[in-house]
Amino acid sequence: MAARRNRRGRRRNRGRFGGLYKLLSILLIFAAILVGCIIFFRVNTMVVTGNSRYTQEEIIAAAGVEHGDNLFTLNKYQIADRILTQLPYVDDVTISRKLPDTLIFEVAESTGVAWVESGGSYWLINNNCKVLEVGDASLVQGKPQLLGITPENPTVGNTLTVAPEQQAKLERLQAFLQAIQARVMTGSLSAFIDLTADNEIRFGYGANLTVVFPMNGDFNDATYELKRTLDTMDERGITRTGTLDLNYESREVHLLPERWMPEGWSPVEAPVEPTEPTQQPEASGGETEGTVTDESTAAPETSETPASPDPSHTPMVPEQAPEQAE
Repeated sequence: MAARRNRRGRRRNRGRFGGLYKLLSILLIFAAILVGCIIFFRVNTMVVTGNSRYTQEEIIAAAGVEHGDNLFTLNKYQIADRILTQLPYVDDVTISRKLPDTLIFEVAESTGVAWVESGGSYWLINNNCKVLEVGDASLVQGKPQLLGITPENPTVGNTLTVAPEQQAKLERLQAFLQAIQARVMTGSLSAFIDLTADNEIRFGYGANLTVVFPMNGDFNDATYELKRTLDTMDERGITRTGTLDLNYESREVHLLPERWMPEGWSPVEAPVEPTEPTQQPEASGGETEGTVTDESTAAPETSETPASPDPSHTPMVPEQAPEQAE
């Protein structure tokens, strides 16, 4: 009896500690794998894809990753944040590991779509309202100017910030620019994007058209209606000029013959670079200033007679004002 009780006790003890042994074995294996990853998997190769504005060397330098760094202890989110801050034209970056020693950067770059004036400088932004660059008027040629919002301390690499009372307009601007980009219509934005009114956005589209969107509407629907309306106008031979108003509750579209323009607004002209004066070539044959040509050797003057007008061209003669009687 006593022997059977002892055997049963030993089996219970083995069963009780068997789970613990398995857990310890798993932990030891995991620790060995972790130590191996830390010791052996080091960065030896870095690959950059999707870049065009920045070189591979510039992106790697902004990432702050060195050869020999451990692949598994790198903080990918901190690396991505450094790249996005130091290289403003990078819109998104995805970082992945390829064992045993490769780090891959997949970059998506953005372009400037609009600009805003602040402190006498011109700040170029992308469709997320991130400041890409600051410069003079030559930087923003062909891009629309933002009106109706006032940036506060703009900084290259960061998103525009505005006063709290204008934050809603800034968010609507972001939604508008993203919807326009999704329809591949960004390149036609021109002249201005006016957010002065509380209920609508007015913007230039093409050379001679102003479009009006509701401020708080669905920009995906509005851009769809705009694209469809422009296609219909082209099919019917209607010139893209005037004011195309889509700010109606009934979703009607009205084309007004007169183009709306912001009051007192004028396009910014690029600065004209000064041209260097050209030097006159020196006279050949030893002649100097003041040399008089012998009249006997000079070619005789000929009287010029007016050329007969081209019968295919009728010149425009301005009307003359009637003479006043003395």
